[in-house]
Amino acid sequence: MSDLKTFETLACYQSASELRKKVSRFCKTLPKEEAYRLKDQMIRSSRSVTANIAEGYGRHHHQENLQFCRIARGSLTETLDHLIVARDEIYLTDVAYAELRTLLEEVWKILNGYISYLKKCATSGTPQST
Repeated sequence: MSDLKTFETLACYQSASELRKKVSRFCKTLPKEEAYRLKDQMIRSSRSVTANIAEGYGRHHHQENLQFCRIARGSLTETLDHLIVARDEIYLTDVAYAELRTLLEEVWKILNGYISYLKKCATSGTPQST
């Protein structure tokens, strides 16, 4: 196993990855007519969260990393809207919605914590070490 530290070690990436996998599994249950509407949008927005966390981490600069994490947070909010639509259209039960929403809120909290950490590092000039 490599000792290389990557975005994969970040708690925000790990929790967002779990959300992405669960959203993807749910999307497989959507009706065929939603394939290029809700399904595609949900998959794209949930993947955007992890992709932007990864890209920001790879920039090795606090301000750029912050910007990508903010974009990830926006994609997380978009994913929430798609989950609400799925619940409203009765593709997602209230119980399943609540489970996904709880996980999404956990990702939100962890990502906000990482954003706060990056802001502090950017202000103090602390090297990025995660």
